Amino acid sequence: MALLIKNIRELVQVEKKPRLKVEGSGMAKLNTIRDAWVYIEGDRISDFGKMKDIPEYGNSMGMKMNVLDAADRMVFPSFCDSHTHLVYAGNREIEYIDKIRGLSYEEIAARGGGILNSARRLQKASEEELIENALPRLREIMILGTGAVEIKSGYGLSTADELKMLKVIRRLQDLTPLKLVPTFLGAHAVPLEYKGRQTEFVDLVINEMIPQVAVEELSDYIDVFCERGFFTVEDTERILTAGMKYGMRPKIHANEMYFSGGVQLGVKYNALSVDHLECTGDAEIECLLGSETMPTVLPGAAFFLGLGYAPVRKMIDAGLPVAMASDFNPGSSPSGNMQFVLSMACIKYRMLPEEAINAVTINSAYAMGLSEEYGSIAVGKKANLFITKPIPSYEFMPYAYGSNKVETVILNGEVAR
Repeated sequence: MALLIKNIRELVQVEKKPRLKVEGSGMAKLNTIRDAWVYIEGDRISDFGKMKDIPEYGNSMGMKMNVLDAADRMVFPSFCDSHTHLVYAGNREIEYIDKIRGLSYEEIAARGGGILNSARRLQKASEEELIENALPRLREIMILGTGAVEIKSGYGLSTADELKMLKVIRRLQDLTPLKLVPTFLGAHAVPLEYKGRQTEFVDLVINEMIPQVAVEELSDYIDVFCERGFFTVEDTERILTAGMKYGMRPKIHANEMYFSGGVQLGVKYNALSVDHLECTGDAEIECLLGSETMPTVLPGAAFFLGLGYAPVRKMIDAGLPVAMASDFNPGSSPSGNMQFVLSMACIKYRMLPEEAINAVTINSAYAMGLSEEYGSIAVGKKANLFITKPIPSYEFMPYAYGSNKVETVILNGEVAR
């Protein structure tokens, strides 16, 4: 099947020579084509250009072709959401009220709330229940423009339940056109039964969970919540080293509430990304410069928890790349709306629209190991795109933060909505 989209007001994030990421001053550059077309064969982008140069596409090759007229509409590559926890059982709105009353994230966690609350609920849920709960969330983020999403485990906190989560993610891949990337996060929190015996839980993650995840080929990535009150730098180093022996590349929850040392550790072990980064200073920026580790900021969590915002302007001005993701989860960021993340990038982090678009497409694709195939419009890349409603410019996307600007979703070369 072939698909031709013509009369595009502006084709956004196009690349003649595809890049894996953009950084520093390059983030302010966004290639577009006005009055454009894009041609898709199968699940791949085959060609694109200006309407005045459009070839005469026909059925000479015997391939059926659909045609979409995108008059007054723009076409973007689908958002890539590189950090979520969207497989979970039950919401945590009561803890939300506790936050309004003044309790901190740490105080809620210390009394068995937070991640441990989600873990108790998930342990009671079957795979079928988790799938049934996750599918509407996947459908919702797809409608809002997301085409690829990373999903972490971490609400199991036992070997059986961590494996259950990862198996659910694998089963979901067959039930959705979205690209799913599973990440093993067994070290998300220390279970109550291991209170005072944290080293024993770390041993469990290393000696039991990691080998079984590897044997069943459930994840190529391993993550740790490296933060005060969760896992120390020493714990994190042990876990990442063990995962790497099984071929899992590190990712780290780093510096959300404190200067945890997680950024430096991530660079040391060539982590694909270090995520959160609310607490980032000159030492962290200097460490990240020249590395292959993508700094990933999660605006939804900072907004929902009332945290300080990562110094993104300083990071970009220093020459770093920046990715942005939703952190979709029931406790600290109950939204997977990447359009909102795009707006937050401009409103709270003072990013230019071009920088923000790069952060939620090509750089966030890099942060999940997908930028060779996703995150921009280039020949040979996956045909994951969305067509907007009639809008005047790409700057309108972050500007109009309260509405869904996506009209048509195309995933794997087919109209998904």
